[in-house]
Amino acid sequence: MSLSFCGNDLKNSYSVEKGVLNNGCFVDALNLVPHVFLLFITFPILFIGWGSQSSKVQIHHNTWLHFPGHNMRWILTFMLLFVHVCEIAEGIVSNTEMKSNHLHLFLPAFMGFIAATTSVVYYHNIETANFPKLLLALFIYWVLAFITKIIKLWKFAEEGVGVEHLRFCITALLVVLYGLLMAVEINVIRVRKYVFFTTPQRVKPPEDLQDLGVRFLQPFVNLLSKATYWWMNPLIIGAHKRPIELKKIGKLPIAMRSLTNYLRLKDAYEEQRVRVRRCTLRRCVDQVDHQQHAEDLDRTPSIWRSMYRAFGRPILLSSTFRYMADLLGFAGPLCIFGIVKHLDNKTEEVKMNKTEDLHFGVYFMSSMELLQNTYVLAVLLFLALVLQRTFLQASYYVTIETGINLRGALLIIMGVILLHYLLGYSALIGASVIVLLAPFQYLIATKLADTQKSTLDYSTDRLKKTTEILKGIKLLKLYAWENIFCDSVLETRGKELTSLRTFAFYTSMSIFMNAAIPIAAVLATFVTHAYFSEFRLRPAEAFASLALFHILVTPLFLLSTVVRFAVKAVVSVQKLGEFLQSEEIGEDSWRNGDMSVSLDSCKKHTVTTKAINRKQRYKMDSYEQPMRRQLRPSETEDVAVKVSDGYFTWGTNTSTLSDINIRVPTGQLTMIVGQVGCGKSSLLLAMLGEMQTLSGKVYWSKVPDCEMLHDVYISREYGTDFSQEEQSKNRYSVAYATQKSWLLNATVEDNITFGSPFNKQRYKAVIDACSLQPDIDLLPFGDQTEIGERGINLSGGQRQRICVARALYQNTNIVFLDDPFSALDIHLSDHLMQEGILKFLQDDKRTVVLVTHKLQYLIHADWIIAMKDGSVLREGTLKDIQTHDVELYEHWKTLMNRQDQELEKDTEIESQTTLERKTLRRAFYSREAKTHIDDEDEEEQEEEDEEDSLSTTTSRRSKIPWKVCWRYLSSGGFLLVFVVVTSKLAKHSVMVAIDYWLAAWTSSNFNTMEHKPIINSDHQSYVPVFIILCAAGIVLCLITSLTVEFLGLTAASNLHHNLLNKIIHAPLRFFDITPLGQILNRFSADTNIIDQHIPSTLESLTRSTLLCLSAIGVVAFVTPASLIALVPLAVAFYFIQKYFRVASRDLQDLDDSTQLPLLCHFSETAEGLTTIRAFRHEARFKQRMLELTDTNNTAYLFLSAANRWLEVRTDYLGAVIVLTAAVAAIWMSFYGLQSGLVGLGLTYALTVTNYLNWVVRNLADLEVQMAAVKKVDSFLSTESENYEGSLDVSQVPEDWPQHGEIKIQDLCVRYDPMLKPVLKHVNAFINPGQKVGICGRTGSGKSSLSLAFFNMVDVFHGKIIIDGIDICKLPLQTLRSRLSIILQDPVLFSGSIRFNLDPERTCTDDRLWEALEIAQLKNMVRSLPGGLDAVVTEGGENFSVGQRQLFCLARAFVRKSSILIMDEATASIDMATENILQKVVMTAFADRTVVTIAHLVSSILEAEQVLVFSSGILVECDSAANLLAQEDSLFSVLVRTHK
Repeated sequence: MSLSFCGNDLKNSYSVEKGVLNNGCFVDALNLVPHVFLLFITFPILFIGWGSQSSKVQIHHNTWLHFPGHNMRWILTFMLLFVHVCEIAEGIVSNTEMKSNHLHLFLPAFMGFIAATTSVVYYHNIETANFPKLLLALFIYWVLAFITKIIKLWKFAEEGVGVEHLRFCITALLVVLYGLLMAVEINVIRVRKYVFFTTPQRVKPPEDLQDLGVRFLQPFVNLLSKATYWWMNPLIIGAHKRPIELKKIGKLPIAMRSLTNYLRLKDAYEEQRVRVRRCTLRRCVDQVDHQQHAEDLDRTPSIWRSMYRAFGRPILLSSTFRYMADLLGFAGPLCIFGIVKHLDNKTEEVKMNKTEDLHFGVYFMSSMELLQNTYVLAVLLFLALVLQRTFLQASYYVTIETGINLRGALLIIMGVILLHYLLGYSALIGASVIVLLAPFQYLIATKLADTQKSTLDYSTDRLKKTTEILKGIKLLKLYAWENIFCDSVLETRGKELTSLRTFAFYTSMSIFMNAAIPIAAVLATFVTHAYFSEFRLRPAEAFASLALFHILVTPLFLLSTVVRFAVKAVVSVQKLGEFLQSEEIGEDSWRNGDMSVSLDSCKKHTVTTKAINRKQRYKMDSYEQPMRRQLRPSETEDVAVKVSDGYFTWGTNTSTLSDINIRVPTGQLTMIVGQVGCGKSSLLLAMLGEMQTLSGKVYWSKVPDCEMLHDVYISREYGTDFSQEEQSKNRYSVAYATQKSWLLNATVEDNITFGSPFNKQRYKAVIDACSLQPDIDLLPFGDQTEIGERGINLSGGQRQRICVARALYQNTNIVFLDDPFSALDIHLSDHLMQEGILKFLQDDKRTVVLVTHKLQYLIHADWIIAMKDGSVLREGTLKDIQTHDVELYEHWKTLMNRQDQELEKDTEIESQTTLERKTLRRAFYSREAKTHIDDEDEEEQEEEDEEDSLSTTTSRRSKIPWKVCWRYLSSGGFLLVFVVVTSKLAKHSVMVAIDYWLAAWTSSNFNTMEHKPIINSDHQSYVPVFIILCAAGIVLCLITSLTVEFLGLTAASNLHHNLLNKIIHAPLRFFDITPLGQILNRFSADTNIIDQHIPSTLESLTRSTLLCLSAIGVVAFVTPASLIALVPLAVAFYFIQKYFRVASRDLQDLDDSTQLPLLCHFSETAEGLTTIRAFRHEARFKQRMLELTDTNNTAYLFLSAANRWLEVRTDYLGAVIVLTAAVAAIWMSFYGLQSGLVGLGLTYALTVTNYLNWVVRNLADLEVQMAAVKKVDSFLSTESENYEGSLDVSQVPEDWPQHGEIKIQDLCVRYDPMLKPVLKHVNAFINPGQKVGICGRTGSGKSSLSLAFFNMVDVFHGKIIIDGIDICKLPLQTLRSRLSIILQDPVLFSGSIRFNLDPERTCTDDRLWEALEIAQLKNMVRSLPGGLDAVVTEGGENFSVGQRQLFCLARAFVRKSSILIMDEATASIDMATENILQKVVMTAFADRTVVTIAHLVSSILEAEQVLVFSSGILVECDSAANLLAQEDSLFSVLVRTHK
């Protein structure tokens, strides 16, 4: 057919006799004019003259959308494009009905499509460059297009073309759309006044776009970029070259920040509150209906309503998008139905005479005719899929899973109606199968939740036991108890695995139900239809209903999850409502006080300021002290805090504090004393407003101006210039140190300054006053060391002193110290009292309130408050109490004498602080090879060492860890892997076979007898096979779901078992160089991932991958031609997943790493609320909380946007696959392809859309989760100790060692082959029963020798012979179980006392009681409930350090070994316990060989033999007396220096 614009089959095609506008071809040509005009005008501007304009706008992002009606224009343009597509389709189909080609039927529409696309590109460029004058071209275009379409519509009406013709409807729609676009353009002119106006409106870019830090652009970009997440491209592609960091994702826009949303919700909630209160008051006034009044009083503000008011619009928008997506979802089955049905009918179609529909000499078709064209239906299916997926992703972005319950119900109703329309009543049978099985889904979901809770309990218990083992690993190895404790962990692990099996079973049942329900529904429907329906099943109905069943099942899968989450949400909101309704502590306005301040106090402060030079305050102490001593508070004198008739409670009606009448004098030291539990701490908290006041008042004085002045002098002395506003704010706060120390997860410096400006001089003074410098010197980074969540890596005393230092450093008028000496030894307490409280605070004239039990400090008090049983016993000065309450004073005197005796005793032994510092030193420096690499990065450590360029990094980051995957699968067992693989392949093959059989069955029905009553013989061949295939499919679904879960469980079980064995049998050196937290992470977070997350991810990945592959296989089988189109799609898919996986992993890491600080900060804030409120730092902590929330939200939103980016692209790829398959199938059907197979191909192509993104998502998840397996696997390569000796156990006498003779011959020892020797050529001989002392300076090798006795270190030369046997030849278990040792740090395990003394359970009770008696513990244990079975808490915390050490002594005695080694055993115990220990060693161990490694040289002065070490060499070896006689001996030097 020749090409011609107006066609050449009619003679009058180009005739204008009846008038130009009466020629349809000329009217269409006229419609071309506006499109050509626009293209002619805009192309030069777009491609030539653009660069000069864009530079005028100084903003960071090219996304400034500010013209009025922006979104409306984009929506209208998209609609215009869709109508143009319909117009092109209509023109092409009409053209096929003509004898020659009539280009005017579709060419103007095609040009219109190009012009509409150009218009939106042109508009976008003009808008982002802010050059509105160029919009005039668009305005002219809309006007011209509108006029030409009006002319066309008018001519159609004249000719008698009406709404029954499709072209008339399309033209009418175009008139409306062009008219609306013209109106939008007029509105832009009206608002911006850029043309015809003298003063055009100037606009400024929004604040967010001017801020270079804002990188989340979703709210600002145009609709197309919003829908496709195009703005994410640079980030995701860039991630492949360089990892995404927090800096790269920037900040959130203002509208999305926590503060904005918090205020929005708060306003909505407060509005509700006011309305409820107003309503209640109105009812109270008008008490006509008492019942109504009661109801209203019960009413509370609704959080649901507040959330709806605050965020209702996005929720509604999300729901709208979701509903539109769901409705468009039905387009798939309907289009399949239409295509297959019309392909069936194509043989029946007869060319009818269509001359009656000719107007203007061309054919005009109806709407139904267009929809009967299969190619048009294929394009419509493609567009519907694209739209559906776009709406779906938009709804996910706006709010995730909103209104799913109603949506599910709507979907089910619509689906059932459509199924009934297609298949009649048999469809209801299938639908009822789905509905009836839904409750089972819910039941399984609830069971899953319950099982998960019990699993969590067991895993917590297992982790607790593992932690204990790792903390006491040295003792376990020395006593050869590893296997006993290992079995204990494995026993708990067994219970956990039983629970995990139940969890795996329910998970696999859930997966099975999800897969089997559609098969059962299809089986029930089609078999019922075959036997009971009057008509045969046709391919169109069969495959349309198959697609519908897949749509129907989705909401039912989600139902169980939704119900569970809905119940959780209701309960959570209810709890939140109760919390928001509970009473709050009032504003701190009361702390500003309303007490008058006397003039005398101002004078006093001013004089002091002038008289004393602040820099010489320590020298001037004698000058100031007497003056302060003479001051007495009286009614007229200044009082800082006063409590009148106070009754306070902790939330109950009974008062904790009653009849409180006290006053705290300004600028003086007030002490509160009393027995434990009498209410001292409560009194401080009552003054701070933390307790509920039943009656009475707390008055706080206002700060006098002279006080302000005084402080400004101080601050200037320290070199800090506080502003007046900051000064006043600080002065209304109270520096408060709680009894239980509270630290921030920050540096030491940040903990002390606590938000105040840093001042070096003041900071140093505070550090010295609190004796913190020696502790800070021990920390690896000094005061810049992070001291961990809750200060875990510091001792109690160190934490307490940092808290006191914080209170001292703050520039506040009032300081509250709640028992600051409780965790300090006597030396530190004295230093803190003298330097910190009496000098530092009192020199500043600060009001100090000190709660203490140390009565010896009462002499320093200006004012004393004595408390008893929640009320004030006595108030006044010490002299007043001595005069008026002699009995109380005498009682105090007795207690003071007792404390003085303790002081004398305490000074004899090494102070507690020195021990704390030793512990700290050990904690930070015992691990010589400890690396400072974060746990998260350790798996990349080796790789990073080798990396030279970014390209190698990139390739490694995008690689899938196949080796690790194989390691995981092989841990599950090859048989299970084989069963999983074969059952999975068999299942998917059967699924394809079911659908293929359905295609063959329906096609044969259609080919043989169409719409005639059925004959039973036909069923005998098809229905039984269909039933068998469906049954096989259901059975295979069950097998695959069970085997995958149990493969995961077996792998998890084996990996944990191997890990535990490897770790517990690793050499001691491994624990020295590997941080405990890192090992624990393997047993906690990583094991949890392997246990619970990997199996489900693996199942989902294999299922979605095989579904996609089987779908593509079916499409390729049905239409081999479509493979040509699938190649570029596969390439596109490869690059999309490659870029996404790298970006997703980075963003996931960012999300996780930003979540932890948020949770830590929240728990930290909740724990330290009283301190924060006392300091008046609520706003700072609230601000920090919001900042951390924003940081985490930024990472989360970018991760969510990345997921949407992936899903949009994979969904569009899926839509292209569907279009390709449809076009290829329609084309192939002309060459004899059965319509049943066309239906099969299309149904499978539709499933690709759903599962493509799941393949990538699951692959990305699995990649992240496999890191856990990699970390565990890295520990599995750890070398174990050589437990097998060269001697057999049977060769060792049962009572070895009988005598306890030790020969050390030329012994050389090192910790690791890579390290230097720690003992060099040591030779010694120890006689049986001899008491030997070993001493030397720190690091001389004393403890290394004790470890060498147990073969815990590398003895690379020489040997130790005990009773004739070389210990290196013995099996480790035998050697270690025959010797005894008492370590410096006493280690007890949770359990019973019996378990701690004899975990092997080999001893009788009498033997255990004997051991306890020797250790002087018998009476104490007898008094405990349960005696030997009394509970020992974790670490033995319910016993003192001394008692714990004595238990260790009893443990050593129980073993009855002839050799006992004491490794600095007296280092951490008091003098009394040490005396007991020495006495026991001399008596109970009189006949045994005792080797004592001395902490204090004085403890081995009685030793029969002393070995003195220096730098790993044995320098002296003789009796203590002989060595002391030699004045120049190292032993004599050590004795002198230690004394």
